[in-house]
Amino acid sequence: MSDQQAKQFDPFLENLRQGIWLIGISSWVFGITDRSIATFSDGSLSALDIAQLFTASFFFVSWLFLKPTRQLKASESSD
Repeated sequence: MSDQQAKQFDPFLENLRQGIWLIGISSWVFGITDRSIATFSDGSLSALDIAQLFTASFFFVSWLFLKPTRQLKASESSD
């Protein structure tokens, strides 16, 4: 693939990564909300419910740290 073709795909790939990341955020928020409702709806808290809620929260925070960033190319960084 030539440099010109690679440059044409860069904005597409950046948008694709950003879109996947945003879909992941909405999925994790839905999952945490679902677990929270399930945990608190029956009136009793079990260790398993709390563990599931904390696990989902941990993965959500981890997902936030995976936010895609714009990569600097060698030609841009040498300016």
